[in-house]
Amino acid sequence: MRSVATSIEWGTEIDRMFQVNFTDDDLSALKEALSDMRNHVDIYTFIDDDCRYCNNTVELIETISRASPTRNGRRLLVHNVIHRRDNSDLFKKFNIVRVPSVALLEGYIRYTGMPAGEEIRGLVETIIRVSNNDSGLSNSTVNKLATLRGKVHVEVVVTPTCPYCPYAALIANMFAFESYKAGRKAIISDTVEAYENPDIADRYNVMSVPALAINGNLEFVGLPYEEQLLERVIKRSEEAYSREVRRKLISKLIEHLESSEEQH
Repeated sequence: MRSVATSIEWGTEIDRMFQVNFTDDDLSALKEALSDMRNHVDIYTFIDDDCRYCNNTVELIETISRASPTRNGRRLLVHNVIHRRDNSDLFKKFNIVRVPSVALLEGYIRYTGMPAGEEIRGLVETIIRVSNNDSGLSNSTVNKLATLRGKVHVEVVVTPTCPYCPYAALIANMFAFESYKAGRKAIISDTVEAYENPDIADRYNVMSVPALAINGNLEFVGLPYEEQLLERVIKRSEEAYSREVRRKLISKLIEHLESSEEQH
């Protein structure tokens, strides 16, 4: 696609992609998939008044929540709708800027834009794996993610009709999940819907999806293997850590020089 935002004009064709329209068979399949959940998961939908697809997103996540199993009279997938005017502090805590956004794990896993169309599959699988505390990643990957020192922001640019995008989003989500579990919280996995966020797609000159950027650098166009993504994440994490160390050293040097001047 030339530019994800301009290749299709806004109107019925795009709006149709973001409609919530589950058939009875779809709902049955959704309930069957979510029946694998074992523990409660909190999911948050962030909205505001001036928002094209906020209501659609709330409806979508609420539908998924209602399809989840119950325990002690409570759904295992607990849906929290957060309006900016009522809870701006939670927007800050989860580092949410754009609406609609959907977030898990304090925003370390998030969807910027509605996770519509094909993305629903990746979101549902993410919910199940978080619920079962099982990322599905190899032990080697899990161990290496637990040692990351520098912060990593993985942006997965997607569209609702892309069949490979959910897998790219899922693997990025699981990287963030394992880092979160290890207490590092070094990775943010951010699945960016391109039609709703054309400036981000244009920033990376995205011509096809999925496209993955790490710390502002476009790394993959297409679905990476686990080992490939791990290699790039480690590289960008070490770069970020080195920058932070240098920043702190410079800050301390400036403080020392200022203190010396004051003494003289």
